[in-house]
Amino acid sequence: MENKLNFTSSASKPQFLALLLYIPVHILAMPSLIYLLFPDMSLERLNFAVYAVAAVFMLCTQWSFLKRDFGSFMDRPFINLLTVAMCYGALWAMNIAVGLILLLLSHSSNQNNELVMELASNEAGLITAMTIYIAPIVEELMFRGGLFGLLRKRSRVLAYVLSILLFSVFHVWSYAISDPGYWLQIIQYIPISFVLCFCYERTNSIWGCIFLHMLNNGIAMSMLSVLQQYM
Repeated sequence: MENKLNFTSSASKPQFLALLLYIPVHILAMPSLIYLLFPDMSLERLNFAVYAVAAVFMLCTQWSFLKRDFGSFMDRPFINLLTVAMCYGALWAMNIAVGLILLLLSHSSNQNNELVMELASNEAGLITAMTIYIAPIVEELMFRGGLFGLLRKRSRVLAYVLSILLFSVFHVWSYAISDPGYWLQIIQYIPISFVLCFCYERTNSIWGCIFLHMLNNGIAMSMLSVLQQYM
């Protein structure tokens, strides 16, 4: 899997450290802390608050990284936007294949999607903003900017494997703890995890995978909303 891609996007050492340390904080500590401080907060607002705090942290610690990589993205905007679009097309094809596999295994539901739509039915504005705009920035900085970016300096293969694995586990672990059968849903997140890493490399900018993540979540939210109206 090694190649000669001129991949120069990189956070500084303090920024890498901040990103990696924030992953367990975001997943475990922050939801518990906010719940302890505001026990009557609804689940919708709790989720939004967790990502809002993460977004503030990211802007405070990663601003120079984001600014530098945005400049890099805009050095060749047409090519990079075309890369994002092509990656999204590839993602669709991969999702269809994975969907067929899961259908054969009689396990086609996605608890994360169902939860997002349930939350959106109560707080549409907050959940839409979180899913389409805030979550892609936070998650791409953690899993691509931090984890993938740091590991890729040492091993491209390891960077792909661990970024894909941890990003996929991140989206299913809370359901799989109570029902181990949900670990199978990790398969659903392998395509997007892989394509996000690939898009990051090809655009040589963290904004490449951020924009792809936003595009994917925006279209997914629209499609799920339409489907929900007919169910």
